[in-house]
Amino acid sequence: VGEKESAMVSTSAIVSDVALFTLSAAISMYTIKQQQAQATVSVLSEQSLLEGKTLSAKEMVCTVDENNEPTANGHPRHLMRLHKLWHRATYIVVLHQSRLIVQRRSKLKDYWPGTLDPTPGGVVGFGESYALNVTRELEEEMGITEENSGVPRRLFTFKYQDGHVKVWGDLWEVTFNGEMKDLILQEEEVDEVLSLSFDEVRQLAEEQPDDWMPDGLHAVKLYLQHKRDLMLKRRFLLSRESKSSSGTLDDYRLRPRPQAIFFDCDDCLYFDNWTVAAMLTAKIEKWFSERGFPPGYAYELYKKHGTALKGLQAEGLIDDTDEARDEYLKEVHDLPINMHLAEDKELRLMLEKLDPSIPKYIFTASVHHHAERCLEALGIRDLFENQIIDVKACGFATKHSREAFESAMKVAKVTDPSSCIFMDDSVKNIVMGSSIGWRCVLVGRVGRDCGTTIDSKDSAEYEIDRIHDLPKVFPELFLS
Repeated sequence: VGEKESAMVSTSAIVSDVALFTLSAAISMYTIKQQQAQATVSVLSEQSLLEGKTLSAKEMVCTVDENNEPTANGHPRHLMRLHKLWHRATYIVVLHQSRLIVQRRSKLKDYWPGTLDPTPGGVVGFGESYALNVTRELEEEMGITEENSGVPRRLFTFKYQDGHVKVWGDLWEVTFNGEMKDLILQEEEVDEVLSLSFDEVRQLAEEQPDDWMPDGLHAVKLYLQHKRDLMLKRRFLLSRESKSSSGTLDDYRLRPRPQAIFFDCDDCLYFDNWTVAAMLTAKIEKWFSERGFPPGYAYELYKKHGTALKGLQAEGLIDDTDEARDEYLKEVHDLPINMHLAEDKELRLMLEKLDPSIPKYIFTASVHHHAERCLEALGIRDLFENQIIDVKACGFATKHSREAFESAMKVAKVTDPSSCIFMDDSVKNIVMGSSIGWRCVLVGRVGRDCGTTIDSKDSAEYEIDRIHDLPKVFPELFLS
């Protein structure tokens, strides 16, 4: 039993390690060196797999389809490995004094022999449950039982696939309360065990990636991401039904590094009890009234078409020219913004602390010059130079439409929806953003129209009272 000495990892250190594993490229799963090592392992074992001479070759294992539904009869272990069939396996984070117990896999193993596994577990047998496999593997491989560790805790299920394995993993956590010297190792399965901090795992995996089981490292990344999600109480990441960019707890996924941050403007970056919004509504109503339309006609067009302007165009009530549209938008947005909005130093300080490597944008249903005036009044105009995505940039599409969100991604040069962070006060916008995979935050919990508490209909990771609370729920967006 080998044990490497270093300082114990505190909760704050584990949170810090989340950034190391999820927000940086410190560990690459697909380096050339590691691919070569994978190829070598595959070539050396293929003939043995074909002949059924590998360890536990004839053991019947739980094979599944790509949706984790078990096959009728399972398959022998050696055929599962040979044909790279989807199967189930457990991954166990074994903690000991806030450190990880890492296994050195036996050289007899049929998969990544002789490498380090930071989440030891095992392939689930045919007819066996994840839970039964966990207790069996812990006791057989290391002598860990409920008497010396407590009850293992299931965290989530995840899907992993690379060139040599297809697996639905179930990740568990358990704390071993005994001494490292008391572990009883199964010789044919485990060569040695190490006690490593999360930071040591990161460093060693970066230095010698071919010495680590890749799906085990992926499981550690997911574990640390999940730990942060729990700590920050991210909505519906605690559920097994609700959808998010991380999937569900029965299909938990590693989120990509954020590539763009989108802020709504009105009633999101500021809150003035909807004064500016009311003035804008009055301006639109006045524009319609002066042209002989009955009271409330603008609102009827809005309900029918998404915006009053789109309604005017759809029903042929305004010329379909840039000049006509610009004239309308300029007139209805001619508002005395400086009389109602004031410099917000707290907001500016928060925005200045955002990670400068992540581009930020204003994504507004309004027009560019209106957003500029609002930003100027708030004292943050210089923080969004050439970064305003307005209704014109979205082809005049209604903001709560897929077209508008896809246009915003195109402007930001982002292709992965799950790498987009979005703040807005509109539930409709939040619902649409979430439906295409954006990670959303509802800003403000009182509805303008109803005057009562609103919720995001399980579409936002967070609901906050004001934009200034963003660092509390998304600390990874900010420089420490």
